[in-house]
Amino acid sequence: MKKIKTITLALVVTVCSALHINAQLDKNSTLFKTLKKQDSIFFEKGFNQCDLEYLDNHIAHDLKFYHDQSGFQDRNTFFNNTKKYICSNPDKKPIRKVNANSLEVFPLFNNGKLYGAIQKGRHDFYIREKGKVDVMTSSAMFTHVWLLKGDDWVLSEALSFDHHDPDKSSANVNTIDKLLKDNNVPALGLGIVENGKLTKVEVYGTLDKNQKAPYNTIFKVASLTKPVFALTVLKLVDKGLLDLQEPLYKYWIDPDLKKDKRYKKLTPYLVITHQTGFPNWRYMTNSNKLHFQFEPGEKYQYSGEGFEYLRKAIEKKLGRSVEELAQEFLFKPAGMNDTRFWWNDSMDESRYAQNFDENGNNIKTEKYYDANAAANLLTTVEDYGRFISYVINGAELKRELFQDMQKHQVKLQENDFFGFGWEILTGFSGDEFAMLHTGKDPGVSTLAIMFPKSKNGYVVFLNGDNVNDIYEYLLTQKLYLGDELWDKR
Repeated sequence: MKKIKTITLALVVTVCSALHINAQLDKNSTLFKTLKKQDSIFFEKGFNQCDLEYLDNHIAHDLKFYHDQSGFQDRNTFFNNTKKYICSNPDKKPIRKVNANSLEVFPLFNNGKLYGAIQKGRHDFYIREKGKVDVMTSSAMFTHVWLLKGDDWVLSEALSFDHHDPDKSSANVNTIDKLLKDNNVPALGLGIVENGKLTKVEVYGTLDKNQKAPYNTIFKVASLTKPVFALTVLKLVDKGLLDLQEPLYKYWIDPDLKKDKRYKKLTPYLVITHQTGFPNWRYMTNSNKLHFQFEPGEKYQYSGEGFEYLRKAIEKKLGRSVEELAQEFLFKPAGMNDTRFWWNDSMDESRYAQNFDENGNNIKTEKYYDANAAANLLTTVEDYGRFISYVINGAELKRELFQDMQKHQVKLQENDFFGFGWEILTGFSGDEFAMLHTGKDPGVSTLAIMFPKSKNGYVVFLNGDNVNDIYEYLLTQKLYLGDELWDKR
């Protein structure tokens, strides 16, 4: 677990730095930045939000629009078609998103004076329905001619061409399928959060090397259980049902610790910041018994035992199971309708992504019928994406508690800290920082990361062991990180 966590962490830091440098080079041109912003505003307001007054004021009176499937449109036809086909049904609405990394800008001069620009790139189209994640419908190339009218940019000519079904248009999809096959990892789940909203859920590959993995594939996410439990704990604190500094021995004392009075020092705070002094798991020690490896609160040491200790104490104190508490205080408000701590009656095994070792051998599915606060959570990309979005937007916690969650509670190394349930990386541009967690079990490799200032993040679920090449590809292909995800961090 430590090895894969170290590799993943180093890769995230390295790629973040590299992408930041590249993004800065791409943004050196004032004109490029201006046209990128203009494209974003024009299509967000005029197309996605249907601000028809804005649209009317920002298209030329002699607009020429060329479409490879619906033909030529003049200004009136373009405007009327937008009202009729784009803005007539707000409950099921077409949405346009640009792939910012494909943008190119070419200035237009007349006698040395800038009068316009040509902008080209790729845009993707989605259908947005209330309460659902946007579903991609097509992808196409575009070329726009913008004219400068005073301080405003006006769309004068537009070409939209090379439309494709999303499943057929991207060579990157084939690349991912090949990567999965070459590395003996059957399935990849990817979730994108942009500006605090879950905007993309994609699942590639198969459940078991045969059956195609559905959109709502259920993955075991290993240690990504811990942030979910940690937020459940904070929700209980927020509701006055628990105090971060209260002693846990009042409710639970592990039989292995009864002769070691240091158990009296254990608190919820020490658990969710990994300062209990416990090993990761007792079965990984020579004695096979739970014991303190150092004084509680002395330093950081990652421990699943600590999270389990806290779960048992909370359940004893409140007389309710962690499943019940999470359902009431987290899953329901966050919209997580397909998440569970164990294999209960609602578990749809036909959607489960079976697990495979580095050689591609199927690992026998072990079904857990007892909750574990540190591991074994069963969830979908969509549900965990909603969890990330919920966290980014404050998780309905009191302001002070939410701020404490993001504070540097324990220093791990330079620019690397631990907060409440999340590792915290600093050193990015401005005052941005990253909160992340990984998960690793046999046949399971998962990653969740978010940038609280820009409210962007992503989720990666893999059901195999040989994953480093896949992570590297995803982290270096910004297309798969929500277009501008890294640029906005």
